[in-house]
Amino acid sequence: PVPGRCAYFLERKKRFCKMIPAPGRRFCGEHGQQEEENDRKRIPCPLDPKHTVYEDQLQKHLKKCNSREKPKPVYFVQDINAGVKDVAEIPEKQVPISSLSKEELDNLIIKLKKASNGLELRLKEQILSHQALQEALNDPKNGESAFKHLKQQASILGNMEKLHLLGPGRCFVEFGAGRGKLSHWVDVALQNVENVQFLLVERATTRFKVDGKHKRRDSVFERLQVDIQHLCLNKVPILEEKKLPVVGIGKHLCGAATDLALRCLAESYTTCCDGENEEPAPKRSRNHKTEVASNNSADNESNKDDCKPVAGIVIALCCHHKCDWTHYVGREFFKSVGLGPVEFHYFQRMSSWATCGMRETTTKASTSEDPTNDTEEHEQTFSKTESGSDTLQGILTVEERKEIGCLCKLLIDHGRIEYLQQRGYKAALQYYTEFAVSLENVLLTAVPSPSLIPEST
Repeated sequence: PVPGRCAYFLERKKRFCKMIPAPGRRFCGEHGQQEEENDRKRIPCPLDPKHTVYEDQLQKHLKKCNSREKPKPVYFVQDINAGVKDVAEIPEKQVPISSLSKEELDNLIIKLKKASNGLELRLKEQILSHQALQEALNDPKNGESAFKHLKQQASILGNMEKLHLLGPGRCFVEFGAGRGKLSHWVDVALQNVENVQFLLVERATTRFKVDGKHKRRDSVFERLQVDIQHLCLNKVPILEEKKLPVVGIGKHLCGAATDLALRCLAESYTTCCDGENEEPAPKRSRNHKTEVASNNSADNESNKDDCKPVAGIVIALCCHHKCDWTHYVGREFFKSVGLGPVEFHYFQRMSSWATCGMRETTTKASTSEDPTNDTEEHEQTFSKTESGSDTLQGILTVEERKEIGCLCKLLIDHGRIEYLQQRGYKAALQYYTEFAVSLENVLLTAVPSPSLIPEST
């Protein structure tokens, strides 16, 4: 054993314990008790078997164990934004893309191109900036990775300003907030604006948060540690109290998280559902467009005094390969063009072809800079089986795979646009940054149709 460390040998890990024992003792608290009190049996904790507890003190331990289930916050409503799961629609087992025959792959590509026919294949470039980030953008101390993040954040803020979403009397809800840098820059941009609050939604505990950099005393920041799938904004106390219009934002909101956020804003929040056990609006996504419109208008009329409107949505999209049919908001669109869960499964996997050819160099570049930025771009590494770099040799070229991957991403995103349009939003997709800055360079924006700002402005 290392001097000054516990002398107990951990058989499972094939090493000595690294804990520091009390002065004059050979073992740490846990292992010393095992050696000295053989008459008392220690058992793995049923909540977390990584640590042990005396059997005769189990009930006392369970009441204070850090792994015990914490009380659910008031805004937690189980699966409120999950969508309607139809088990009959989803096949039990999906064949990997690498196992498809050339004929099966060709049929998928034919279906993809047919469904994409008529869609705008080249999105409008709207690469903007914002003066709030100019000083940071000109700071020579920033490395390449930090500079790329700043350019993206500046363009997101520029697009928000163009839609007149940066203003007083707003609550900005950042989904998948992570360290909270996007909210931080929105706060900087609104330094002279009153009555602004921020809700940072993140299901995991986060290190290196930038929350401490918020210097404005009149801006309110609150973190909600909850999965978007279970978030009921109507029950968030700060929103119930002030009833401010909400602006939903997100930078690289990964895969299904985008669909969960859209449903959170456009359905469960807008329709003002009440009660934890009440079935929320997701069932309406199965109805016809006209029925959805009439239902929404009826709800808006009856609840116009209680509903807290959504002023806008600005989300940088990411990781289409992590989308899920159960949560996907564009299922009605897919069905309208003759597609279903099987095609969706393959298209969301094939969407990785749009970027996987560049993943290796991008990942290496990102790791050489600020280590705290690693997770923000959601850069993923794909196996050769997934990307098809080996299995599809001789069938599809690199350029063909990239084109198909982009079509898959566009089709999935168009389903999201139609979903928002059915709910009274003017929604659009645009390139908000260069491909060299981020491989995921598409921004989804939406504002209520009556609030649409003319192009001339």
